[in-house]
Amino acid sequence: MKPLKKAKSFKGPEGPVVLAILDGVGIGSCAEGDVVSRANTPTLDWLAQNALAAKLKAHGTAVGMPSDKDMGNSEIGHNAIGCGRVFAQGARLVNEAIESRTLFEGAVWKELIENVVNHDSKLHFMGLFSDGNVHSHIDHLEAMLAEAKNQGVKRACVHILLDGRDVPPTSALEYVDRLEDFLAALKKGSNIDFAIASGGGRMKITMDRYQANWGMVELGWKTHVRGEGRKFASAREAIETLRRENPDVIDQDLPPFVIGRNNTPLGPIAENDSVIFFNFRGDRAIEISKAFEEDEFDKFARGPKLDVKYAGMMQYDGDALIPQKYLVNPPGIDRTVGEYLVKAGVKQLAISETQKFGHVTYFFNGNRSGKFDDSLEDYIEVPSDNVPFEERPWMKAAEITDKVVDAILGGTYDFIRLNYANGDMVGHSGIPQAVEIAVETVDLCIRRLVKAVKKANGILVVTADHGNADDMYECNYKTGEIIYDEKTGKPKPRTAHSLNPVFAYVYESTGTIKMKLANHKDPGISNLAATCLTLLGFEPPEDYTPSIVVIK
Repeated sequence: MKPLKKAKSFKGPEGPVVLAILDGVGIGSCAEGDVVSRANTPTLDWLAQNALAAKLKAHGTAVGMPSDKDMGNSEIGHNAIGCGRVFAQGARLVNEAIESRTLFEGAVWKELIENVVNHDSKLHFMGLFSDGNVHSHIDHLEAMLAEAKNQGVKRACVHILLDGRDVPPTSALEYVDRLEDFLAALKKGSNIDFAIASGGGRMKITMDRYQANWGMVELGWKTHVRGEGRKFASAREAIETLRRENPDVIDQDLPPFVIGRNNTPLGPIAENDSVIFFNFRGDRAIEISKAFEEDEFDKFARGPKLDVKYAGMMQYDGDALIPQKYLVNPPGIDRTVGEYLVKAGVKQLAISETQKFGHVTYFFNGNRSGKFDDSLEDYIEVPSDNVPFEERPWMKAAEITDKVVDAILGGTYDFIRLNYANGDMVGHSGIPQAVEIAVETVDLCIRRLVKAVKKANGILVVTADHGNADDMYECNYKTGEIIYDEKTGKPKPRTAHSLNPVFAYVYESTGTIKMKLANHKDPGISNLAATCLTLLGFEPPEDYTPSIVVIK
Protein backbone atom coordinates (compact mmCIF):
# COMPACT_ATOMS: atom_id res chain seq x y z
CA MET A 1 0.00 0.00 0.00
CA LYS A 2 1.20 3.49 -0.82
CA PRO A 3 1.83 5.74 2.18
CA LEU A 4 -0.46 8.63 2.91
CA LYS A 5 0.51 12.04 1.65
CA LYS A 6 0.38 15.04 3.93
CA ALA A 7 -2.01 17.75 2.81
CA LYS A 8 -0.25 20.80 1.41
CA SER A 9 -2.33 23.50 3.07
CA PHE A 10 -3.44 21.87 6.35
CA LYS A 11 -1.24 20.01 8.80
CA GLY A 12 -3.93 18.89 11.23
CA PRO A 13 -5.11 20.29 14.57
CA GLU A 14 -2.98 20.91 17.62
CA GLY A 15 -4.97 18.39 19.62
CA PRO A 16 -6.35 14.99 18.65
CA VAL A 17 -9.08 14.08 16.21
CA VAL A 18 -11.69 12.20 18.24
CA LEU A 19 -14.23 9.96 16.49
CA ALA A 20 -17.17 9.18 18.79
CA ILE A 21 -19.56 6.53 17.45
CA LEU A 22 -22.96 6.60 19.17
CA ASP A 23 -24.04 3.07 18.41
CA GLY A 24 -27.68 2.82 17.34
CA VAL A 25 -28.46 6.55 17.50
CA GLY A 26 -30.02 7.66 14.22
CA ILE A 27 -32.33 10.32 12.84
CA GLY A 28 -35.92 9.15 13.28
CA SER A 29 -38.66 9.28 10.69
CA CYS A 30 -41.68 8.36 12.86
CA ALA A 31 -41.93 10.97 15.61
CA GLU A 32 -43.82 8.93 18.19
CA GLY A 33 -41.26 6.13 18.17
CA ASP A 34 -38.19 8.37 17.93
CA VAL A 35 -36.74 8.23 21.43
CA VAL A 36 -33.62 10.13 20.32
CA SER A 37 -35.63 13.25 19.49
CA ARG A 38 -37.78 12.81 22.61
CA ALA A 39 -34.81 12.53 24.93
CA ASN A 40 -33.20 15.56 26.55
CA THR A 41 -30.06 15.97 24.43
CA PRO A 42 -28.76 19.52 24.84
CA THR A 43 -25.26 18.59 23.67
CA LEU A 44 -26.36 16.96 20.44
CA ASP A 45 -28.76 19.85 19.88
CA TRP A 46 -25.89 22.29 20.39
CA LEU A 47 -23.66 20.41 17.97
CA ALA A 48 -26.41 20.46 15.35
CA GLN A 49 -26.32 24.25 15.50
CA ASN A 50 -22.61 24.91 16.10
CA ALA A 51 -20.77 22.18 14.21
CA LEU A 52 -20.74 21.10 10.60
CA ALA A 53 -23.71 18.76 10.36
CA ALA A 54 -24.48 16.11 7.74
CA LYS A 55 -26.85 13.17 7.29
CA LEU A 56 -25.23 9.88 6.32
CA LYS A 57 -26.73 6.64 5.02
CA ALA A 58 -25.99 3.69 7.27
CA HIS A 59 -27.98 0.83 5.75
CA GLY A 60 -28.57 -1.08 2.54
CA THR A 61 -26.28 -0.70 -0.42
CA ALA A 62 -24.45 2.17 1.31
CA VAL A 63 -22.83 -0.42 3.59
CA GLY A 64 -22.66 -3.39 1.21
CA MET A 65 -26.03 -5.05 1.88
CA PRO A 66 -28.04 -6.57 -0.98
CA SER A 67 -30.75 -3.88 -1.09
CA ASP A 68 -31.86 -0.68 0.60
CA LYS A 69 -34.52 -2.66 2.43
CA ASP A 70 -31.75 -4.25 4.48
CA MET A 71 -30.79 -2.78 7.84
CA GLY A 72 -27.27 -1.83 8.63
CA ASN A 73 -25.58 -3.21 11.72
CA SER A 74 -22.65 -2.47 13.96
CA GLU A 75 -20.26 -4.89 12.27
CA ILE A 76 -20.62 -3.74 8.69
CA GLY A 77 -21.05 -0.19 9.96
CA HIS A 78 -17.64 -0.23 11.60
CA ASN A 79 -16.23 -1.99 8.54
CA ALA A 80 -17.45 0.90 6.40
CA ILE A 81 -16.29 3.60 8.80
CA GLY A 82 -12.88 2.00 9.21
CA CYS A 83 -12.06 1.11 5.61
CA GLY A 84 -13.56 4.07 3.77
CA ARG A 85 -15.11 2.00 1.01
CA VAL A 86 -18.16 -0.19 0.46
CA PHE A 87 -17.50 -3.91 0.30
CA ALA A 88 -20.10 -6.56 -0.48
CA GLN A 89 -21.02 -7.92 2.94
CA GLY A 90 -22.12 -11.26 4.36
CA ALA A 91 -25.72 -11.39 3.17
CA ARG A 92 -24.87 -10.40 -0.37
CA LEU A 93 -21.89 -12.76 -0.52
CA VAL A 94 -23.98 -15.72 0.66
CA ASN A 95 -26.79 -14.88 -1.76
CA GLU A 96 -24.31 -14.86 -4.63
CA ALA A 97 -22.67 -18.10 -3.49
CA ILE A 98 -26.03 -19.88 -3.38
CA GLU A 99 -27.27 -18.47 -6.68
CA SER A 100 -24.03 -19.37 -8.47
CA ARG A 101 -23.87 -22.72 -6.63
CA THR A 102 -20.26 -22.05 -5.61
CA LEU A 103 -21.31 -22.78 -2.01
CA PHE A 104 -22.50 -26.28 -2.95
CA GLU A 105 -19.60 -26.94 -5.28
CA GLY A 106 -17.00 -25.99 -2.69
CA ALA A 107 -14.76 -28.51 -0.94
CA VAL A 108 -16.15 -27.81 2.54
CA TRP A 109 -19.79 -28.42 1.64
CA LYS A 110 -18.83 -31.62 -0.16
CA GLU A 111 -16.80 -32.79 2.83
CA LEU A 112 -19.67 -32.24 5.26
CA ILE A 113 -22.20 -33.98 3.01
CA GLU A 114 -19.93 -36.94 2.28
CA ASN A 115 -19.30 -37.36 6.00
CA VAL A 116 -22.98 -37.81 6.89
CA VAL A 117 -23.77 -39.91 3.80
CA ASN A 118 -20.86 -42.27 4.44
CA HIS A 119 -21.59 -42.61 8.16
CA ASP A 120 -25.37 -42.50 7.86
CA SER A 121 -25.19 -39.74 10.45
CA LYS A 122 -26.96 -36.41 11.00
CA LEU A 123 -26.41 -33.02 9.36
CA HIS A 124 -27.04 -30.20 11.82
CA PHE A 125 -27.87 -26.57 11.05
CA MET A 126 -27.54 -24.03 13.83
CA GLY A 127 -28.03 -20.27 13.69
CA LEU A 128 -30.21 -17.22 14.11
CA PHE A 129 -33.67 -18.11 12.89
CA SER A 130 -35.26 -15.21 10.98
CA ASP A 131 -35.09 -13.14 7.81
CA GLY A 132 -33.57 -10.16 9.61
CA ASN A 133 -30.54 -10.40 7.31
CA VAL A 134 -28.23 -9.05 9.99
CA HIS A 135 -26.69 -12.29 11.25
CA SER A 136 -28.41 -14.78 8.97
CA HIS A 137 -31.38 -15.39 6.68
CA ILE A 138 -33.87 -18.25 6.70
CA ASP A 139 -33.63 -18.36 2.89
CA HIS A 140 -30.04 -19.58 3.22
CA LEU A 141 -31.09 -22.31 5.64
CA GLU A 142 -33.86 -23.53 3.35
CA ALA A 143 -31.55 -23.55 0.30
CA MET A 144 -29.03 -25.72 2.16
CA LEU A 145 -31.69 -28.10 3.46
CA ALA A 146 -33.05 -28.60 -0.08
CA GLU A 147 -29.58 -29.22 -1.46
CA ALA A 148 -28.76 -31.63 1.37
CA LYS A 149 -31.78 -33.71 0.44
CA ASN A 150 -30.75 -33.66 -3.23
CA GLN A 151 -27.31 -34.95 -2.28
CA GLY A 152 -28.54 -37.92 -0.31
CA VAL A 153 -28.68 -36.69 3.29
CA LYS A 154 -31.30 -38.71 5.17
CA ARG A 155 -31.29 -37.00 8.57
CA ALA A 156 -31.00 -33.29 9.28
CA CYS A 157 -31.60 -31.37 12.51
CA VAL A 158 -32.19 -27.64 12.81
CA HIS A 159 -31.27 -25.84 16.04
CA ILE A 160 -33.11 -22.54 16.00
CA LEU A 161 -31.95 -19.42 17.83
CA LEU A 162 -35.01 -17.20 18.08
CA ASP A 163 -34.57 -13.60 17.04
CA GLY A 164 -37.07 -10.91 18.11
CA ARG A 165 -34.30 -8.35 17.78
CA ASP A 166 -33.68 -7.86 14.07
CA VAL A 167 -37.34 -8.72 13.40
CA PRO A 168 -40.54 -8.04 15.39
CA PRO A 169 -40.08 -9.10 19.03
CA THR A 170 -42.68 -11.90 19.07
CA SER A 171 -42.54 -13.15 15.48
CA ALA A 172 -40.88 -16.53 16.11
CA LEU A 173 -43.91 -18.66 15.26
CA GLU A 174 -44.09 -17.13 11.79
CA TYR A 175 -40.66 -18.57 11.04
CA VAL A 176 -41.39 -21.86 12.79
CA ASP A 177 -44.55 -22.38 10.74
CA ARG A 178 -42.73 -21.43 7.56
CA LEU A 179 -39.93 -23.92 8.20
CA GLU A 180 -42.28 -26.70 9.26
CA ASP A 181 -44.23 -26.25 6.00
CA PHE A 182 -40.97 -26.24 4.06
CA LEU A 183 -39.76 -29.42 5.75
CA ALA A 184 -43.10 -31.13 5.18
CA ALA A 185 -42.84 -30.38 1.47
CA LEU A 186 -39.26 -31.69 1.38
CA LYS A 187 -40.22 -34.91 3.13
CA LYS A 188 -43.26 -35.61 0.95
CA GLY A 189 -42.77 -38.83 -0.96
CA SER A 190 -39.35 -39.52 0.57
CA ASN A 191 -37.91 -41.28 3.59
CA ILE A 192 -35.84 -38.38 4.91
CA ASP A 193 -36.06 -37.22 8.51
CA PHE A 194 -35.52 -33.43 8.61
CA ALA A 195 -36.79 -31.65 11.74
CA ILE A 196 -36.31 -28.87 14.29
CA ALA A 197 -34.33 -30.37 17.18
CA SER A 198 -33.77 -27.59 19.72
CA GLY A 199 -33.94 -23.87 20.24
CA GLY A 200 -34.00 -20.86 22.51
CA GLY A 201 -33.66 -17.11 22.53
CA ARG A 202 -30.54 -15.53 21.02
CA MET A 203 -29.86 -13.58 24.21
CA LYS A 204 -30.23 -16.68 26.41
CA ILE A 205 -28.16 -19.32 24.66
CA THR A 206 -25.29 -19.86 22.23
CA MET A 207 -24.84 -16.40 20.70
CA ASP A 208 -22.65 -14.64 23.23
CA ARG A 209 -19.94 -12.33 21.93
CA TYR A 210 -16.64 -10.87 23.11
CA GLN A 211 -16.58 -13.45 25.93
CA ALA A 212 -19.09 -11.43 27.89
CA ASN A 213 -21.05 -14.47 29.10
CA TRP A 214 -19.69 -17.93 28.38
CA GLY A 215 -22.61 -19.29 30.40
CA MET A 216 -24.84 -18.57 27.38
CA VAL A 217 -22.60 -20.74 25.21
CA GLU A 218 -22.55 -23.51 27.79
CA LEU A 219 -26.34 -23.52 27.98
CA GLY A 220 -26.47 -23.69 24.18
CA TRP A 221 -24.01 -26.57 24.17
CA LYS A 222 -26.12 -28.52 26.66
CA THR A 223 -29.23 -27.80 24.58
CA HIS A 224 -27.98 -28.47 21.04
CA VAL A 225 -25.17 -30.96 21.59
CA ARG A 226 -26.27 -32.97 24.61
CA GLY A 227 -30.02 -32.62 24.16
CA GLU A 228 -30.39 -31.61 27.80
CA GLY A 229 -33.26 -29.42 28.89
CA ARG A 230 -37.00 -29.11 28.97
CA LYS A 231 -38.58 -31.22 26.25
CA PHE A 232 -41.52 -30.51 23.98
CA ALA A 233 -43.19 -32.31 21.11
CA SER A 234 -42.62 -29.41 18.72
CA ALA A 235 -41.09 -25.96 18.50
CA ARG A 236 -44.56 -24.41 18.32
CA GLU A 237 -45.58 -26.17 21.53
CA ALA A 238 -42.39 -25.00 23.22
CA ILE A 239 -42.80 -21.35 22.26
CA GLU A 240 -46.51 -21.21 23.07
CA THR A 241 -45.94 -22.86 26.46
CA LEU A 242 -43.03 -20.62 27.41
CA ARG A 243 -45.01 -17.52 26.41
CA ARG A 244 -48.00 -18.58 28.51
CA GLU A 245 -45.71 -19.02 31.50
CA ASN A 246 -44.15 -15.59 30.99
CA PRO A 247 -46.46 -13.36 28.89
CA ASP A 248 -43.99 -10.46 28.87
CA VAL A 249 -41.07 -12.40 27.40
CA ILE A 250 -39.93 -11.59 23.87
CA ASP A 251 -38.34 -14.04 21.47
CA GLN A 252 -34.72 -13.15 22.14
CA ASP A 253 -35.17 -13.99 25.84
CA LEU A 254 -37.08 -17.27 25.57
CA PRO A 255 -35.43 -20.07 27.56
CA PRO A 256 -33.94 -23.09 25.78
CA PHE A 257 -35.98 -26.07 24.74
CA VAL A 258 -35.37 -29.51 23.29
CA ILE A 259 -37.66 -31.32 20.87
CA GLY A 260 -38.21 -34.91 21.91
CA ARG A 261 -39.89 -38.05 20.68
CA ASN A 262 -41.04 -40.40 23.40
CA ASN A 263 -39.19 -38.11 25.84
CA THR A 264 -35.94 -38.76 23.96
CA PRO A 265 -34.13 -35.75 22.45
CA LEU A 266 -34.58 -35.69 18.71
CA GLY A 267 -31.23 -34.42 17.60
CA PRO A 268 -28.25 -34.30 19.96
CA ILE A 269 -25.01 -33.72 18.08
CA ALA A 270 -23.02 -36.95 18.08
CA GLU A 271 -19.77 -38.43 16.78
CA ASN A 272 -19.47 -38.48 12.98
CA ASP A 273 -22.17 -35.84 12.52
CA SER A 274 -21.65 -32.67 10.46
CA VAL A 275 -22.53 -29.22 11.81
CA ILE A 276 -23.08 -25.93 9.95
CA PHE A 277 -23.40 -22.70 11.87
CA PHE A 278 -25.29 -20.68 9.28
CA ASN A 279 -24.78 -17.15 10.62
CA PHE A 280 -22.76 -15.08 8.18
CA ARG A 281 -21.94 -12.38 10.75
CA GLY A 282 -19.08 -13.30 12.99
CA ASP A 283 -19.28 -11.67 16.39
CA ARG A 284 -21.85 -14.01 17.92
CA ALA A 285 -20.57 -17.10 16.14
CA ILE A 286 -16.97 -17.20 17.34
CA GLU A 287 -17.43 -18.65 20.82
CA ILE A 288 -19.61 -21.59 19.84
CA SER A 289 -17.15 -22.28 17.01
CA LYS A 290 -14.33 -22.46 19.54
CA ALA A 291 -16.30 -24.95 21.60
CA PHE A 292 -16.56 -27.23 18.58
CA GLU A 293 -13.00 -26.80 17.29
CA GLU A 294 -10.51 -26.32 20.11
CA ASP A 295 -8.65 -29.39 21.32
CA GLU A 296 -8.01 -27.83 24.71
CA PHE A 297 -11.08 -25.94 25.88
CA ASP A 298 -11.57 -24.53 29.38
CA LYS A 299 -14.46 -22.05 29.18
CA PHE A 300 -16.95 -24.60 30.49
CA ALA A 301 -17.12 -28.36 31.07
CA ARG A 302 -17.42 -29.33 27.42
CA GLY A 303 -15.80 -32.71 27.72
CA PRO A 304 -13.55 -34.21 25.04
CA LYS A 305 -13.65 -32.57 21.64
CA LEU A 306 -16.42 -34.04 19.53
CA ASP A 307 -15.37 -35.91 16.38
CA VAL A 308 -17.64 -33.97 14.04
CA LYS A 309 -17.17 -32.02 10.84
CA TYR A 310 -17.85 -28.39 11.72
CA ALA A 311 -18.09 -25.35 9.45
CA GLY A 312 -19.33 -21.78 9.63
CA MET A 313 -21.18 -20.01 6.89
CA MET A 314 -18.13 -17.74 6.77
CA GLN A 315 -14.82 -17.50 8.56
CA TYR A 316 -15.65 -15.34 11.54
CA ASP A 317 -12.09 -14.41 12.51
CA GLY A 318 -9.59 -14.41 9.67
CA ASP A 319 -6.56 -13.92 11.90
CA ALA A 320 -7.41 -16.56 14.47
CA LEU A 321 -8.79 -18.80 11.68
CA ILE A 322 -12.14 -19.36 13.39
CA PRO A 323 -13.66 -21.58 12.19
CA GLN A 324 -11.12 -23.58 10.25
CA LYS A 325 -13.72 -24.64 7.68
CA TYR A 326 -16.30 -22.28 6.14
CA LEU A 327 -18.65 -22.22 3.17
CA VAL A 328 -18.32 -18.66 1.82
CA ASN A 329 -15.27 -16.43 1.68
CA PRO A 330 -15.65 -13.21 3.73
CA PRO A 331 -15.07 -9.78 2.19
CA GLY A 332 -11.40 -9.04 1.57
CA ILE A 333 -11.14 -5.71 3.37
CA ASP A 334 -7.73 -4.06 3.24
CA ARG A 335 -6.04 -0.68 3.67
CA THR A 336 -8.08 0.53 6.62
CA VAL A 337 -7.70 3.89 8.31
CA GLY A 338 -5.89 2.29 11.22
CA GLU A 339 -3.30 0.67 9.00
CA TYR A 340 -2.71 3.82 6.98
CA LEU A 341 -2.23 5.89 10.13
CA VAL A 342 0.20 3.37 11.64
CA LYS A 343 2.28 3.55 8.47
CA ALA A 344 2.24 7.34 8.87
CA GLY A 345 3.44 7.12 12.48
CA VAL A 346 0.17 8.34 14.02
CA LYS A 347 -0.47 7.36 17.64
CA GLN A 348 -3.98 5.91 18.10
CA LEU A 349 -6.38 4.84 20.84
CA ALA A 350 -9.42 2.58 20.40
CA ILE A 351 -11.78 2.20 23.35
CA SER A 352 -15.24 0.85 24.19
CA GLU A 353 -16.88 -1.47 26.68
CA THR A 354 -16.94 -5.21 26.09
CA GLN A 355 -20.17 -5.23 24.08
CA LYS A 356 -18.66 -3.04 21.36
CA PHE A 357 -14.93 -3.43 21.94
CA GLY A 358 -14.53 -5.68 18.90
CA HIS A 359 -16.24 -3.08 16.76
CA VAL A 360 -13.67 -0.32 17.33
CA THR A 361 -10.85 -2.86 16.95
CA TYR A 362 -11.58 -6.02 14.93
CA PHE A 363 -14.34 -4.69 12.66
CA PHE A 364 -12.90 -1.19 12.34
CA ASN A 365 -9.67 -2.81 11.16
CA GLY A 366 -11.39 -4.78 8.41
CA ASN A 367 -12.09 -8.01 10.37
CA ARG A 368 -8.52 -8.20 11.58
CA SER A 369 -7.54 -9.35 15.04
CA GLY A 370 -4.68 -7.67 16.84
CA LYS A 371 -2.86 -4.42 16.23
CA PHE A 372 -0.94 -3.22 13.24
CA ASP A 373 1.79 -1.81 15.52
CA ASP A 374 1.94 -2.27 19.30
CA SER A 375 4.00 0.85 19.74
CA LEU A 376 1.50 3.12 17.98
CA GLU A 377 -1.82 1.63 19.06
CA ASP A 378 -3.48 1.26 22.43
CA TYR A 379 -6.73 -0.66 22.91
CA ILE A 380 -8.80 -0.29 26.08
CA GLU A 381 -11.73 -2.59 26.90
CA VAL A 382 -14.00 -1.48 29.75
CA PRO A 383 -15.75 -4.63 31.06
CA SER A 384 -19.51 -4.54 30.46
CA ASP A 385 -21.96 -5.35 33.23
CA ASN A 386 -23.46 -8.83 32.90
CA VAL A 387 -27.06 -7.71 33.43
CA PRO A 388 -29.99 -6.95 31.09
CA PHE A 389 -29.10 -3.66 29.47
CA GLU A 390 -32.46 -2.05 30.22
CA GLU A 391 -31.72 -2.47 33.94
CA ARG A 392 -28.57 -0.33 33.66
CA PRO A 393 -29.12 1.78 30.54
CA TRP A 394 -26.16 3.98 31.39
CA MET A 395 -23.92 0.92 30.83
CA LYS A 396 -20.23 1.93 30.94
CA ALA A 397 -20.50 5.25 29.14
CA ALA A 398 -19.16 7.27 32.07
CA GLU A 399 -16.17 4.99 32.57
CA ILE A 400 -15.33 5.17 28.86
CA THR A 401 -15.60 8.94 28.97
CA ASP A 402 -13.30 9.19 31.98
CA LYS A 403 -10.57 7.40 30.07
CA VAL A 404 -11.15 9.29 26.82
CA VAL A 405 -11.04 12.68 28.54
CA ASP A 406 -7.73 11.71 30.15
CA ALA A 407 -6.45 10.58 26.75
CA ILE A 408 -7.50 13.81 25.05
CA LEU A 409 -5.87 16.00 27.69
CA GLY A 410 -2.83 13.77 28.03
CA GLY A 411 -1.53 14.71 24.61
CA THR A 412 -0.33 11.18 23.73
CA TYR A 413 -2.75 10.39 20.92
CA ASP A 414 -3.38 11.99 17.55
CA PHE A 415 -6.46 9.90 16.74
CA ILE A 416 -8.96 8.47 19.24
CA ARG A 417 -11.94 6.34 18.32
CA LEU A 418 -14.60 5.24 20.77
CA ASN A 419 -18.00 3.60 20.81
CA TYR A 420 -20.90 4.19 23.18
CA ALA A 421 -23.01 1.02 23.10
CA ASN A 422 -26.06 2.42 24.88
CA GLY A 423 -28.33 3.42 22.01
CA ASP A 424 -28.03 0.01 20.37
CA MET A 425 -27.85 -2.45 23.24
CA VAL A 426 -30.61 -0.78 25.26
CA GLY A 427 -32.51 -0.05 22.05
CA HIS A 428 -32.80 -3.80 21.44
CA SER A 429 -34.72 -4.14 24.70
CA GLY A 430 -37.79 -2.49 23.20
CA ILE A 431 -38.33 -0.46 26.39
CA PRO A 432 -38.53 3.25 25.46
CA GLN A 433 -38.09 4.53 29.02
CA ALA A 434 -34.76 2.74 29.34
CA VAL A 435 -33.70 3.85 25.86
CA GLU A 436 -34.40 7.47 26.77
CA ILE A 437 -32.05 7.19 29.74
CA ALA A 438 -29.45 5.54 27.51
CA VAL A 439 -29.54 8.38 24.98
CA GLU A 440 -29.42 11.05 27.66
CA THR A 441 -26.47 9.31 29.29
CA VAL A 442 -24.53 9.42 26.05
CA ASP A 443 -25.42 13.08 25.55
CA LEU A 444 -23.95 13.93 28.95
CA CYS A 445 -20.78 12.08 28.00
CA ILE A 446 -20.48 13.89 24.68
CA ARG A 447 -20.71 17.17 26.63
CA ARG A 448 -17.58 16.15 28.50
CA LEU A 449 -15.80 15.26 25.25
CA VAL A 450 -16.68 18.66 23.76
CA LYS A 451 -15.09 20.40 26.77
CA ALA A 452 -11.95 18.25 26.64
CA VAL A 453 -11.51 18.63 22.87
CA LYS A 454 -11.91 22.41 23.21
CA LYS A 455 -9.27 22.51 25.94
CA ALA A 456 -6.87 20.44 23.83
CA ASN A 457 -7.56 22.38 20.59
CA GLY A 458 -8.70 19.23 18.86
CA ILE A 459 -11.52 18.19 16.54
CA LEU A 460 -14.50 16.05 17.53
CA VAL A 461 -16.50 13.95 15.07
CA VAL A 462 -19.77 12.58 16.47
CA THR A 463 -21.67 10.01 14.42
CA ALA A 464 -23.31 6.57 14.50
CA ASP A 465 -22.97 3.24 12.77
CA HIS A 466 -26.72 2.68 12.25
CA GLY A 467 -30.06 3.61 13.77
CA ASN A 468 -32.05 1.87 16.51
CA ALA A 469 -33.08 4.12 19.40
CA ASP A 470 -34.66 6.44 16.84
CA ASP A 471 -37.24 3.83 15.87
CA MET A 472 -38.77 2.08 18.90
CA TYR A 473 -42.25 1.37 17.53
CA GLU A 474 -43.39 -0.40 14.40
CA CYS A 475 -44.23 2.28 11.87
CA ASN A 476 -45.92 2.70 8.49
CA TYR A 477 -43.08 4.57 6.83
CA LYS A 478 -45.25 5.79 3.97
CA THR A 479 -47.64 7.59 6.32
CA GLY A 480 -45.38 8.11 9.34
CA GLU A 481 -48.04 6.53 11.55
CA ILE A 482 -47.33 4.14 14.39
CA ILE A 483 -48.79 0.62 14.14
CA TYR A 484 -50.85 -0.42 17.19
CA ASP A 485 -51.43 -3.87 18.64
CA GLU A 486 -55.06 -4.80 18.11
CA LYS A 487 -55.28 -6.69 21.41
CA THR A 488 -53.59 -4.20 23.74
CA GLY A 489 -54.19 -0.94 21.89
CA LYS A 490 -50.56 -0.05 22.55
CA PRO A 491 -47.88 0.72 19.94
CA LYS A 492 -46.12 -2.39 18.68
CA PRO A 493 -42.57 -2.36 20.06
CA ARG A 494 -39.65 -2.51 17.66
CA THR A 495 -36.35 -3.99 18.74
CA ALA A 496 -34.56 -4.05 15.39
CA HIS A 497 -32.21 -1.57 13.80
CA SER A 498 -33.80 1.17 11.75
CA LEU A 499 -33.44 2.15 8.10
CA ASN A 500 -32.86 5.76 9.09
CA PRO A 501 -29.81 7.90 8.33
CA VAL A 502 -27.40 8.94 11.04
CA PHE A 503 -25.89 12.33 11.81
CA ALA A 504 -22.28 13.40 11.54
CA TYR A 505 -21.20 16.44 13.54
CA VAL A 506 -17.72 17.84 12.98
CA TYR A 507 -16.74 20.23 15.77
CA GLU A 508 -13.56 22.25 15.31
CA SER A 509 -12.89 23.65 18.75
CA THR A 510 -10.61 26.62 18.00
CA GLY A 511 -12.66 28.38 15.36
CA THR A 512 -9.47 29.03 13.40
CA ILE A 513 -9.56 26.17 10.91
CA LYS A 514 -11.79 27.08 8.02
CA MET A 515 -13.78 24.16 6.74
CA LYS A 516 -17.06 23.47 5.01
CA LEU A 517 -19.23 20.50 4.09
CA ALA A 518 -18.43 18.90 0.75
CA ASN A 519 -21.21 18.75 -1.78
CA HIS A 520 -21.78 14.99 -2.05
CA LYS A 521 -24.98 13.33 -3.17
CA ASP A 522 -26.22 10.78 -0.61
CA PRO A 523 -23.08 10.48 1.54
CA GLY A 524 -22.78 7.45 3.79
CA ILE A 525 -20.80 6.37 6.80
CA SER A 526 -18.02 5.09 4.52
CA ASN A 527 -17.24 8.78 3.92
CA LEU A 528 -16.06 9.09 7.52
CA ALA A 529 -12.69 7.41 6.94
CA ALA A 530 -11.59 10.00 4.42
CA THR A 531 -13.09 12.67 6.68
CA CYS A 532 -10.90 11.66 9.61
CA LEU A 533 -7.81 11.49 7.40
CA THR A 534 -8.57 14.96 6.04
CA LEU A 535 -8.99 16.36 9.55
CA LEU A 536 -5.65 14.80 10.54
CA GLY A 537 -3.93 16.65 7.73
CA PHE A 538 -3.60 13.84 5.16
CA GLU A 539 -4.78 13.34 1.62
CA PRO A 540 -7.14 10.33 1.64
CA PRO A 541 -6.45 7.47 -0.81
CA GLU A 542 -8.01 8.13 -4.19
CA ASP A 543 -10.35 5.12 -4.00
CA TYR A 544 -11.73 6.07 -0.57
CA THR A 545 -15.24 7.46 -0.45
CA PRO A 546 -14.56 11.23 -0.29
CA SER A 547 -14.45 13.29 2.88
CA ILE A 548 -17.61 15.11 3.91
CA VAL A 549 -15.40 18.02 4.99
CA VAL A 550 -13.32 20.32 2.82
CA ILE A 551 -10.54 22.37 4.42
CA LYS A 552 -10.60 25.82 2.87
